[in-house]
Amino acid sequence: MIFPREEYGFRELLGDCFGGIIAALIAIPYGLAMASLMGLPPVLGIFTSILTAPITALLGRNPVLIGGTASATVPFIALAVKQQGLAGAAKVCIAASAFMILFWALRLGRHIQKVPQPVVTGFSCGIGGLMVISQLDTILGVGSPFTRSARSPIMQLFRVLERIGDSQAAPLILGCVVIAAALLVARASARWPAPLIGVGVAIIVAKLFDLHEKQVGALPLAMPPLVAFAWLRSDFVSLVPSALGLAFVSSVNILITSRVVEHFRGWHKHTRKSDADAELRAYGVANLCAGMFGAPMSVGIPARSLASVRCGATTRISNILHAVFLLAFFEMGAGFVAQIPIPALAGVTAWMGICLLEWSTWRRLPKMRRVDAAAFLTTALAVLVTNAVAAVALGCALYAIHHVYVKLTTSASINNFQPSTSIESPE
Repeated sequence: MIFPREEYGFRELLGDCFGGIIAALIAIPYGLAMASLMGLPPVLGIFTSILTAPITALLGRNPVLIGGTASATVPFIALAVKQQGLAGAAKVCIAASAFMILFWALRLGRHIQKVPQPVVTGFSCGIGGLMVISQLDTILGVGSPFTRSARSPIMQLFRVLERIGDSQAAPLILGCVVIAAALLVARASARWPAPLIGVGVAIIVAKLFDLHEKQVGALPLAMPPLVAFAWLRSDFVSLVPSALGLAFVSSVNILITSRVVEHFRGWHKHTRKSDADAELRAYGVANLCAGMFGAPMSVGIPARSLASVRCGATTRISNILHAVFLLAFFEMGAGFVAQIPIPALAGVTAWMGICLLEWSTWRRLPKMRRVDAAAFLTTALAVLVTNAVAAVALGCALYAIHHVYVKLTTSASINNFQPSTSIESPE
């Protein structure tokens, strides 16, 4: 149900509002950047969230899972844009959405729910590290095509460290102010919108100390037209395989991110198998609608979802409000939002990454089973070295290898055990 139950009151509404605001603030620079990397008009990265949020809120099962444009989808859509322009993006996203709906019909989503918990926490930790690394160049003031074109997060880290001598004080101060303020506010009360307060403090510091950094700026908004295209016979060779890969990557991302969000908010209630399938249906339908406008795929975004939760979001209304506030921010482009320094928003993402680093799991690591510890560490590291899908596959592979090893050793032990059947005669 999209509307909350009777116990929904002013406190819950305020939490959903704060959650929607911070999710929208994070969405603006990230969505613009992702669409640009794909070769699309930057504003389409924002329209992905605006067009899909009401549908995922209505049909989805995780009430606080917020979607948007993600880096995992960039290679697939960028290739389609390179081949056929905006029409190529529309085709590959529509075909991928159809595959996601097919995954729902075949009930494939529920199998992702079988991913072991250490793999999920390792994924969460790896995503946290990725979020911190992705914002380092902006916070240090050394961002450039050189740092952003790295093939993996760990390579991006090395490139940022190569240029650390060129760091600038102003963006570093603003980024650190947001992180420090958010940490202090979150420690004082989990109900306060920590990242939102951190952004406000950064704006005040920038004004008081005359720190001039690139700001969000005015955001002109115009509804994109429907994309006109025709399916060609050659598309079945050039686009459909890419669409299948895009659907698979998006589906794994959505369901694993949903698990991470549930883990982060302390939601340990056993979910139904059908919930994962329904989540794929929700995003499949939503992306089908967005694809008609040439907008890129929407998948689960940990930074927005978890920042929204930390600001008090508890219901689906926060997802809808995140889209509403995006529209409002475009209309208020010359006001508060336009003055937000980009390093301050980078600080929000970095702070959220720090929160995702699974500190409690690191403390318990020596007491964990070896296979659990290995799966956690392997998944976390693989997220930084390869990609999210490969990381989850590697983590699960360790459990498969361990299962086979236990079976073989157990079988060998049984075969080696030969009880004596002879009866010795008494002397």
